[in-house]
Amino acid sequence: MTDTQGEAATTTDPARERLRRWRLVLGGDPADGTGHALSGQDAAMDGALAALYGKGDEPQAGRDRSAGLGASAPSVARWLGDIRTYFPSSVVQVMQRDAIDRLGLATLLLEPEMLEAVEADVHLVGTLLSLNKAMPETTEETARAVVRKVVEDLEKRLATRTRATLTGALDRSARVSRPRHHDIDWNRTIAANLKHYLPEHRTVVPERLVGYGRASRSVKKEVVLCVDQSGSMAASVVYASVFGAVLASMRSIDTRLVVFDTAVVDLTDQLDDPVDVLFGTQLGGGTDINRALAYCQSRITRPAETVVVLISDLYEGGIRDEMLKRVAAMQASGVRFVTLLALSDEGAPAYDREHAAALAALGAPAFACTPDLFPEVMAAAIEKRPLPIPDAG
Repeated sequence: MTDTQGEAATTTDPARERLRRWRLVLGGDPADGTGHALSGQDAAMDGALAALYGKGDEPQAGRDRSAGLGASAPSVARWLGDIRTYFPSSVVQVMQRDAIDRLGLATLLLEPEMLEAVEADVHLVGTLLSLNKAMPETTEETARAVVRKVVEDLEKRLATRTRATLTGALDRSARVSRPRHHDIDWNRTIAANLKHYLPEHRTVVPERLVGYGRASRSVKKEVVLCVDQSGSMAASVVYASVFGAVLASMRSIDTRLVVFDTAVVDLTDQLDDPVDVLFGTQLGGGTDINRALAYCQSRITRPAETVVVLISDLYEGGIRDEMLKRVAAMQASGVRFVTLLALSDEGAPAYDREHAAALAALGAPAFACTPDLFPEVMAAAIEKRPLPIPDAG
């Protein structure tokens, strides 16, 4: 059988294809039991995987997987090029993240040549922000370009739906007693007048119209995004900055963005450029939620028209009881308080369950929120209706 015929057999024979896949997964140790040798592109893919996920032991008979990228920027750059050749973008992003975590390659991202080679995503932005204070001037321009690309991609994905969803919520929240015909909320009107149903005419005669007016420029809601910038919240900080910029672009919403660790920083005046917002954060450090909420509370001018969104894993380094009293006081004044354990696609992180339970008892249940769900959460908060909390299961 020729080599070409052998390759064809590999791709068409289900049994051999299964062996090939298991060989790529298991890494070639004799104990893997496949007895399958790799060649060509498969061998190159295995080498790229080995550099990251190999165990780094001494070579053994029959073993061709060895670990390590070393600390060499050229070798890492070549590896980044290889994985972009052999794997789809979503897999590349996961492998880059693992390389940073497993092999300690974060400092290499301070070199412009490395930044130009990576596949940019939210997690890479989080890593860059954590290195912000150590970043040399020669790298900062490239880093900002990488961050801007990710931010612009997120805005394209999220902005239109967010504006449309919240505009509808603002319109519905501006209810009027005598709506014009095109402003009548027919579902609510029918429900409110069912007792006036005339069977002989098979119709409802509404005695009271229920409607909503269009939110005028002078009718505004206030939204305060209070974001924990501890290291575990990196992806949430990125998404919150993008959503903050989108909300700030809407005339009917006054938006404030506050980030905190043990200190509190108000980044509202930078919301026109989320890249500036992100480079104004400082990931890592402790957490003082009570102090951050005290600052937010002091900036609220119209409690009944205000939504406060706390985005935090709730590990409080400040005064726990004072934090809870502050949340209760804000809600008693009319503020709609929303607690998000994360604003990302990764689900709930490790979080303080005792604090989460205490907030739930106050009527502010804490839950993880995806970027796609966030507009619906905000719309519900603006309209003062139940939040669309995802199923914990």
